[in-house]
Amino acid sequence: MNNLILLPGASGSTAFWYPLIEKLLQQYRTKIIGYPGFGDTPQSFAIKNFEDLTNYVLNQINEESIIIAQSMGGIFAVAAALQKPQLVKGLVLIATSGGINLESFKVQDWREAYSQAFLKYPDWFVTTNANYEEFLSDINVETLLIWGDNDPVSPVPVGEYLNQKIKNSMLYVVKNGDHQLAEKHADEVAVHIQTYLKKLHVNL
Repeated sequence: MNNLILLPGASGSTAFWYPLIEKLLQQYRTKIIGYPGFGDTPQSFAIKNFEDLTNYVLNQINEESIIIAQSMGGIFAVAAALQKPQLVKGLVLIATSGGINLESFKVQDWREAYSQAFLKYPDWFVTTNANYEEFLSDINVETLLIWGDNDPVSPVPVGEYLNQKIKNSMLYVVKNGDHQLAEKHADEVAVHIQTYLKKLHVNL
């Protein structure tokens, strides 16, 4: 089972993952799921809201895979782990909210800047209230959490909180890593994902 599914953040940029994929061992088959209407992925008139988008993403997970998710993509990753536990064999959450309420954390509000930067995008990521907090303890797969210590959008305490809630998880903090750490620190992130994948295969 060497399938890796990569989920972008709210920008929908599939190219975000290219530097990391180049660093991962070629034994893994990688699949980036783009979001219709975001980034370079063509719009789909069948997708009208965040729930439709969630179902779209989950419907593309149809074989045993390990999911790697950036930022808002973590909401889909957590949903997949909860709804398709027989297929999701591992989780790597990078600088994400994981579907929790961030109001109690001192996070930078990214929504206004996001809306201005992506005027033609649907507003689902900005307006969604998807919350899986009460179900996080139901996630049983080994989970790797990767955060940056210089990320105002999803600061380290968010990762520490998820580390407490997801019982079979480990947290790694990238020094000087900001919200784009998976791209900017692809070498370091890849090393920790490789270590995680090797450990995961031993335990499967």
